[in-house]
Amino acid sequence: MGGRCVGHAMTITLRNLTAGYDRHPALHHISGAFKEGSLTAVTGPNGGGKSTLLKALIGFLRPMSGHIDFGGLKPTDIAYLPQQSAVDRSFPLHVLDVVLLGHWPRRGAFGGIGAAEKARALQALEQVGMGAFAHRPIAALSSGQWQRVLFARLIVQDAKVILLDEPFAVIDGHNTHDLTHILTHWQGEGRTVIAVMHDIPLVQEHFPQSILLARELVAWGSTADVLTDANLAKAAHLAGHWVEHAATCERDERARA
Repeated sequence: MGGRCVGHAMTITLRNLTAGYDRHPALHHISGAFKEGSLTAVTGPNGGGKSTLLKALIGFLRPMSGHIDFGGLKPTDIAYLPQQSAVDRSFPLHVLDVVLLGHWPRRGAFGGIGAAEKARALQALEQVGMGAFAHRPIAALSSGQWQRVLFARLIVQDAKVILLDEPFAVIDGHNTHDLTHILTHWQGEGRTVIAVMHDIPLVQEHFPQSILLARELVAWGSTADVLTDANLAKAAHLAGHWVEHAATCERDERARA
């Protein structure tokens, strides 16, 4: 599924990161590090800042305060798969067209697509079990088939860091099983994989590392240490006391008191 990522270690470090929308913090004072080659699930209550964290990592959101140290990574080293609901399938594209877009970060908008690039895209489709669908219109695909196509595009993109926002939320168990093993394979190649997840048993089975968020950091580390009953109860308690559209960060207010 691509070459093994080698070179000096590229750790992504969050330093007191606060991020949000329209000056309202949705995630505040997060510190920690994603080590190169780690496979990490980002979990927590709805509205807890999970997607916000990914958008800050990909650069869609600028930090309101704090800092992200990318350890020498370039923007083209990072691939991002949003939630399926955020992807428009109304364009009259075929499956192969979508997978070929994985070459764009390296080749640019005006780079040509030759036989080698096409062969790589077809190979990626075979790897996700969609080789026979290369010339199907994307509007004709099921949710599970569409997610496989998007995974094939990620394979072609060949990024060192892969961010996925709820990659298994709208697909069945068979597709989830197959695609989860692709995540494990990516980790084995030395890629850093970070995925927003809601299915706790799936996280416990397949993700060695986890982050538990409830707009603030509840726990970050090995999944066995993070997803304890006590930590999950704390996250639920925090979610029950959120103040929507807070104009300032409560921790900052306490610090000034």
